[in-house]
Amino acid sequence: MSEIFGVPAPVLYGQLLLGLVNGSFYALLSLGLSLIFGLLNIVNFAHGAMYMLGAFLAFLLLGQIGLGYWWAIVLVPLVAAGIGIGVERAILQRIYKLDHIYGLLVTFGLAMIIEGLVRVHFGVSGLRYPVPASLSGLLDLGFMRLPLYRAWIIVAALGVCLLTWFVIERTRLGATLRAGTENPQLVQAFGINVPLLITLVFGWGIALAAFAGVLAAPLMQLTPQIGHSIIITVFGVVVIGGMGSILGSILTGLSLGLIEGLAKVYYPEASSTVIFVLMILVLLVRPHGLFGKQ
Repeated sequence: MSEIFGVPAPVLYGQLLLGLVNGSFYALLSLGLSLIFGLLNIVNFAHGAMYMLGAFLAFLLLGQIGLGYWWAIVLVPLVAAGIGIGVERAILQRIYKLDHIYGLLVTFGLAMIIEGLVRVHFGVSGLRYPVPASLSGLLDLGFMRLPLYRAWIIVAALGVCLLTWFVIERTRLGATLRAGTENPQLVQAFGINVPLLITLVFGWGIALAAFAGVLAAPLMQLTPQIGHSIIITVFGVVVIGGMGSILGSILTGLSLGLIEGLAKVYYPEASSTVIFVLMILVLLVRPHGLFGKQ
């Protein structure tokens, strides 16, 4: 059996692939955060709560209404986007011109409210969401047997991330969005409803978090705290990639997932902290992130 720096090649390739799965979640969540910050200038601390809410909404649809995974993956992001639009209209519109700290505090309070409501309704014991039958098999890659569902996560996450990047960076709608955030008065003079565009962007950012929650639901025990640990890591990803950088969030999220996989092979004790070590190093050399603008 061939080895790479003292580690069997199949073990290394397997951990890299699993790291890519984690990186797919990091990319989805950091993309939503960067989208909201880059276009709305809001540090959305409730992002982890919306990720958690997405997973629980999928569980609720299955248990209470009987709608399975494929319905959930469509309906849950739409419901979450509606919640986000309501929050943006009712609360966040009032603080756009204030310091960033106000947005962070408001969204932190929203996160606590959402988590409390979920705890009251579902309790704190872990719940299980079944893997859909159509994705329950194994994919034989030669060096490992990858669960088909994990392969689906990579494909789905990359597809949604690339679609979002294309819309924002390569379409007329995306150009209008960027112009509307940089010079809203000028864009409104052309008859474009800038506040509506901003509201829809916030809704899409929340939908990305809920979509990630639905993807993650079959992989873990569902508790109200599942958004805590991942959102801290995702903030590190966003800082490394650059706040507001769409492409930076996607590439950094995937890359850091792979780096985390490498750390689990060669230095497992550092696998949970390697992202934050990299964040410190990047901030020392390039405070605005690898892809961010000064």
